[in-house]
Amino acid sequence: MKLASLFPVGAGIVFCISVWAHDAHRHHQDAASSEAGTVKVFLSDGPLLDQAGRLVRLPKDVIGERIAVVNFVYTACTTVCPISSASLAQLQERLGAVVGSEVVLVSITVDPVRDTPQRLRDYAGRFGAREGWVWLTGAKREVDEALKGFGAYTPNFEDHPAMVLVGDAAGHGWSRLFGFPSIEQLVDRVEALRAKRRSTASGT
Repeated sequence: MKLASLFPVGAGIVFCISVWAHDAHRHHQDAASSEAGTVKVFLSDGPLLDQAGRLVRLPKDVIGERIAVVNFVYTACTTVCPISSASLAQLQERLGAVVGSEVVLVSITVDPVRDTPQRLRDYAGRFGAREGWVWLTGAKREVDEALKGFGAYTPNFEDHPAMVLVGDAAGHGWSRLFGFPSIEQLVDRVEALRAKRRSTASGT
């Protein structure tokens, strides 16, 4: 897969992507072939660093009681990671003000040895990341544990599968979407979890 161009236009982002066939075993599917499944997620409590260099804990400081949309990237990637990050940028625009309050977007590096907070901050800026979109790195051991908790760890970070997880820290479950889910799929997942929360709060 080859990224042809990526450039902002107004409040949105226009993406021109040229895609060629890639090895299927690397799980680099497109949106049409992405499948969602309910999964168990373990939120590692090891110390991580966000893009501002602050020490944070994934369960308490990053996700808290919010709905989370999580993807996995590395800044030197020129294939799937920019596409996945672009999708979250579009999702950020679609969800608007709920990002940061009810919903948090989380991008975790799979290459913590090279991806310092500064590199993540610069990379995040390319996608217009705002408050409510957290980028995480840290010591390799701690990052690996966080990745394992999401089922996203691979010994060779370049082989990490393209996936997005959507879940609710309040206990309404997590789902994993392989490949490149459409913005509509992601919005639907988030809105379904928001509806469950409202239903639970109202006792219906």
